[in-house]
Amino acid sequence: MRPPALDDARDPTPRRPADAEGRPADAGRRPADAGRRAFLKRAAVGAAAFGAAGCEYESQLFLLRSEPKRAGAPRPQWAESRVRAWRPLGATRFAMSDISFGCANLANPEVVRAAIDRGVTYFDTSPDYSREGSERALGDGIRGTPRERLFIASKLCTADGHLPADTPVAGVMAAVEGSLRRLGTDYLDLAHIHACNDLERLLAPTFHEAVARLREQGKLRFMGVSSHTPRLEQVMRAAVDSGRFDVIMVAYNFDEWPALDGIFRDAHAKGVGVVAMKTLKGARHTALRDFTPSERESFAQAAFAWVLSNPHVSGLVVSIDDQRQLDEYLAASGAPVTPGDVALLRRYDRLVANDWCRPGCGECLEACPAGVPIDDVLRWATYYEHYRHERVAIEAYATVAAERRASACAACPAPCEPACPRGISIRAKLRRTHALLMLA
Repeated sequence: MRPPALDDARDPTPRRPADAEGRPADAGRRPADAGRRAFLKRAAVGAAAFGAAGCEYESQLFLLRSEPKRAGAPRPQWAESRVRAWRPLGATRFAMSDISFGCANLANPEVVRAAIDRGVTYFDTSPDYSREGSERALGDGIRGTPRERLFIASKLCTADGHLPADTPVAGVMAAVEGSLRRLGTDYLDLAHIHACNDLERLLAPTFHEAVARLREQGKLRFMGVSSHTPRLEQVMRAAVDSGRFDVIMVAYNFDEWPALDGIFRDAHAKGVGVVAMKTLKGARHTALRDFTPSERESFAQAAFAWVLSNPHVSGLVVSIDDQRQLDEYLAASGAPVTPGDVALLRRYDRLVANDWCRPGCGECLEACPAGVPIDDVLRWATYYEHYRHERVAIEAYATVAAERRASACAACPAPCEPACPRGISIRAKLRRTHALLMLA
């Protein structure tokens, strides 16, 4: 199956689902509840490691829950929730579900089928998510759905990580062709230069030549770039101004990165789609005991409503692993932001002010004498502790050279901490994370 050309008389925008709520024409399938992976053994070992490393809270056991980013208890009205709004994805002429499916730790194809039944049109994956397992699960989940109804985004990656800027054209093309095989599709709608942190990689000639060839062959429709790194605003400004990118995917959440508003406005004017990620600010709402049950139940909806209140955002991607998350997150589709939402998000900010490492900051990095990738390590800690992506976090940390791991923090005077604008106890967090991620 070849993608429809943008100048075809037939509009490539996927057909709206058949009913007024957005239900697909082939609805009727019902997903089985996704099984939860038990990791009590690892939790017990992890608790011991935390005890050895020192505890920031009275107990670290709550960090080892198997339910990341979920509210304390599901609300009955969330059951079987559906997409209620779709937005144009820049000039791609595609209607993106405002709440879309991130496949970072996807293992169960049934959850994908349920999402399609409920009106989700956009799916984001990558070869380095679960070492190609995410792409395979997504491929299984979309099988049988008319391809033109879906927008499939992946990354210029291999199972081992992001392609470097000097990757030959043939290597870039081979990476995309590997994604096509695992997904069981003839073309990708979008390929991102993922986690881009510098202009050299953003504008790498081999990337752009490979994308041009893949487009000519009908294997790729659009090019994008994603970033949640210290140079986020610089990279996204250059991407929009370059005219080379169809979509940008950006870490974006409440009351952060003020320069992004202008970048998004300019992207919208140029027909560049804007996809938001990292919208839950670390999703620490499941761990902070100061939240009431009602607040925990409302947090994701408030965060999503705020992001989507920006008219220049095409939609957001959030990692979804199972049925409960699908219910909770799709309940926010089409909902306007309210004063109560803003008050809740401000309260959350106060609670995590000295604890959450903001993606895209990086103020501490140059102060570290060992060159520890502090922001990355703390992000992987969040993956493990709050997102249930233990394997993703462990494998990512294993790629860091031994001399740059957080074991270097044991005898370090921590010059990184005065550089942190949020006053985070970086050394204690890094030591604890090192103990946790070296368990495998």
